[in-house]
Amino acid sequence: MKLTKEEKEILDSVENGEWERVPYFDSEAAEIREAARSTLRKDKRVNIRITERDFIHIQKTALHEGLPYQTLISSILHKYLNGRLVEKRG
Repeated sequence: MKLTKEEKEILDSVENGEWERVPYFDSEAAEIREAARSTLRKDKRVNIRITERDFIHIQKTALHEGLPYQTLISSILHKYLNGRLVEKRG
């Protein structure tokens, strides 16, 4: 695995025992895990109408990616809303 200079410095620091566990680590970790679960919980349903052509394209893409098509749609929306999905130029 190729590490950046900063990553290598951090790894060396950890391996040299320069880090110590924060107090109450277990309770802090459990709280953070629950926050992550809550953030990722899919608890809302949305019904949309799209063209059959787009739907078939989504199904084929999802199959190629090894995902359920609903998961692909959810991922596309999430990436778009977080600015990580940009228009393809060309």
